[in-house]
Amino acid sequence: MAKMRRRCYILKSDGRSVPFNFGKVKATCIRAGASNKLATHVAKKISEKIYSGISTRQIYKMVLEALKIDNQNIVGHRYRLKESIMQMGPAGFPFENYVSTILAAYGFDVKSRRSKIQGTCVTHEIDVIAINGNADKYMIECKFHNSSGIYTGIKEALYTHARFLDLKGQFDKEMLVCNTKVSVDAITYGKCIGQEILSWRYPEGKGLEKIIENKGLYPITILGLSKKELQNLSENNIMLAKHLLDLDFDQLSKLKIPIHRLRVLQHLAKQIIGQTV
Repeated sequence: MAKMRRRCYILKSDGRSVPFNFGKVKATCIRAGASNKLATHVAKKISEKIYSGISTRQIYKMVLEALKIDNQNIVGHRYRLKESIMQMGPAGFPFENYVSTILAAYGFDVKSRRSKIQGTCVTHEIDVIAINGNADKYMIECKFHNSSGIYTGIKEALYTHARFLDLKGQFDKEMLVCNTKVSVDAITYGKCIGQEILSWRYPEGKGLEKIIENKGLYPITILGLSKKELQNLSENNIMLAKHLLDLDFDQLSKLKIPIHRLRVLQHLAKQIIGQTV
């Protein structure tokens, strides 16, 4: 009888130790566009190399390395979505601008960003103000984290609702948007008081990563750009990978990036977006 492999426990970025999950690695690869065959191959390769105490960050790097067998590593680029969003702030793309672009793609009429609104007690700077198709006016609070393992929790949910209450009568609905996972307490509280939450993997099947993938709203940082290239694109307000595809030759020529390099990036952007739009 074959000897059973000892269960390995991995260290998550929040400090918790959990059993390695073969199915989870496979599922994340499939979500990034890998075939069932490739996803199974990657998950198997990772399971053969891991050891108890290995961090999720190390596993993440191992998966990216294993995905390089994919043609031009398109799946690998999509797999980096969460990391790519975390790179946006330091690259000069405010998270609330990205959120506004996503909401607009889903039919919201974005009225303003970072607006100062007088409440009953104090003045508030509102990250995004937008109106949905039902004419509901939203007060939207954006919470950005540039590292993994940081949950958006009850404190942020309470803070958002307190602002909404002080602005009573000026907004119909409130929404908390974040680029990491949200805590169970925050979800429970949000459901109780009617606060909408959009975060990584929440709502189930309609989380931030899913609505980005569905319309190909990948950030420009997913293309694996140099610091200089990111700065240049930021200065020209090119925030999404698909924005590169909207530029004609004259517009591309005005960027301080060689045309041949921009053509390569456009081709990569088309492939990353290709199966989703």
